[in-house]
Amino acid sequence: MTKKTVGRPRARAGEGDRGATILDVSERLFARHGYDGVTLRTIAREAGVDVALINYYFGPKQQLFDTVFQRRARILNDDRLDALNRARAEAEPDPVPLERIIEAYLRPLEMAQESEDQGWRNYCALLAYVNTSPVWGPVLMSRHFDAPMDAFVEALSRALPHCDRGDLYWCYHFMSGSMTLTFANTGRINAMSGGLCRSDDFQTAYDRMIPFVVAGFERVCGPLKSHRG
Repeated sequence: MTKKTVGRPRARAGEGDRGATILDVSERLFARHGYDGVTLRTIAREAGVDVALINYYFGPKQQLFDTVFQRRARILNDDRLDALNRARAEAEPDPVPLERIIEAYLRPLEMAQESEDQGWRNYCALLAYVNTSPVWGPVLMSRHFDAPMDAFVEALSRALPHCDRGDLYWCYHFMSGSMTLTFANTGRINAMSGGLCRSDDFQTAYDRMIPFVVAGFERVCGPLKSHRG
């Protein structure tokens, strides 16, 4: 799969530079401190605007948080679906190979984390926060990522025709855990490995995560599975 750079969000009509600045600052602060650790007053101060302007553009804090999360989700979803559609075109009339499906799903995240745009790294940290939150995860992840995920589930079902539907979702769940820890970039692996590995070495992380995930899907969902004893 050919890698490409990830795009930058466009300002919505009527927002202009100040609206984009508010979203960038909010993204950074929410990624660092979580939803409850950030006030509109703090965002306004760091963005150099009045709280009234934030309310005018984005409404209350919860609506601002949703807008911040949605902004880059659209880009990731488009990049993932573009990659999946290319893989489908190459594979037709056969199913897309499993590894190509996982590549299409995960490589756009690598591009986001490797981006020179610090905003993407902030967003990946925000993804890690939301995806591990029992408050925000079921709401925001479902609202902004479930629709494109359906296309991947359909492709996985074709690639793994013997797979029980429940097993397929469990495998996705485990893949989500791997990528969420990679989003978080905690440095834990740095300490565990004595510096041999780094959590910010994203290319190495994804180069290993992809075959790891593929092997997991094949083991749990393959026709010769024996995980139930």
